[in-house]
Amino acid sequence: MAISRRRLIAVLTSILAATVVAVPGVWLFRPTEATPAPPAVELSAWTAGGSHRPDPKTATPAQVSSWFARLSSEDAVDLAVRYPHLVGNLDGAPLALRYTANRLQRPAWAGRQILALDTRGDGQVVEVLGDLATATRVSVLVPGVDDNLANFDTGHGGVVRRAPSWQARHLYEQARRFDPGTPVAVVAWLGYDPPEGVQRDALREDRAAAGANRLVSFVDGLVLGRPDLKVTVVGHSYGSTVAGLAASRLSDQVTDIVALGSPGMGVDERADLDTDARVWAGSAPDDWTRRVPGVRLFGVGHGTLPVAPHFGALPLPCADVEGHDGYFMPGTSSLRAMAEIAVGGDIR
Repeated sequence: MAISRRRLIAVLTSILAATVVAVPGVWLFRPTEATPAPPAVELSAWTAGGSHRPDPKTATPAQVSSWFARLSSEDAVDLAVRYPHLVGNLDGAPLALRYTANRLQRPAWAGRQILALDTRGDGQVVEVLGDLATATRVSVLVPGVDDNLANFDTGHGGVVRRAPSWQARHLYEQARRFDPGTPVAVVAWLGYDPPEGVQRDALREDRAAAGANRLVSFVDGLVLGRPDLKVTVVGHSYGSTVAGLAASRLSDQVTDIVALGSPGMGVDERADLDTDARVWAGSAPDDWTRRVPGVRLFGVGHGTLPVAPHFGALPLPCADVEGHDGYFMPGTSSLRAMAEIAVGGDIR
C-alpha cells in the first residue's frame, strides 16, 4: 500500500488528535490486549453432540489430533459434513478432512487446498500450495494491513501483487525452480483479522497479538508428529509484527523468520524475540515503512525497525524492489532470497 510521508504524518496526527480530544489516555494509549476471537461457528451444536469432543477454544492441536485419531474415517467425514465451518478451521484435524470441509463451505474453490475458511466479517482464509503432507520445508506467509477474504486473490485496491494468494504462488514457483528436488509447500496464512488501513489499530498491536496466538497454534498443528519438518515464517508489513509477537512461542522447528517492509516486530532488538530461528529483514529503498518512527510506547508503535543495523537481523536483499508491495515480484532479489531460505539454503 503506497503512502506518502505527508499522508503518513497526517494520519498519525489526526489519530493522536482524536485520541487526546475524545478519550484522553484511554482510546489509544493502553496496554496491548489480544483482540478476542469470535465464537466458533457451530460451537453450540458441536458441544451438544458430546462433552468428549475437543473444545475449539481451548484444545491444543495435539489434543485435537489425538481425538480424531480415535474416530473411524466414516465418522470423521460425517463430522466434516455436519460441521464444516468448525472442522475446516480446527488446528490438529487431519489435512484432508479440513480440505473437504472447506470445499463444502466454498464449492467454487473445489480445486484449491483451503486449510481454513471463515466468511464472517472481513473473513479469514488459509491456502496451501504444494503437498503439505509430504513437504519437508514449509513457508508460511503472514500478510498485513487491509488484507481480507474479499481481496485474497485480487489484492487490496485491486492491485494483484498485494494479493496473499498471488504472493504465495510466486514464492512456491520460485522455490520449485530453485530446488526441484526439495519437497516444499507454501501457505498463504490469512488466519487473523488485520487492521483496516493505517489507522489506530495499525498503530497498536492488539490485532497482532491475537494473530500471534493463532499463528502459534497453526504452526504447532503443522509440525505435529513431523519432527523433520522445517518451517519458515514470512511476515509482510503488519504481518511481521504478528510474527515478532509469536516468535518466542513458535515451535523450535521454525528455522527462519523473515520480516518484509516491517513497521517493527514488537521489540527493540533481535535478541528480544527470544528465538533460535534466523531472523531476516528487508525493505525496499522507497518503502514507506522506512519512515515509521521505531518506537513502542504505551501500547503504540511496534519497536525498532528490523532493517535498522542495530536491530541485529540478517539482511535480506531488496535493493531492486519497488514500493511496499513489490517483494514477491518475479525477478527480484527478495523473491530469490526467500526461495533460497524456503528450501533451507543460505542467501548467496
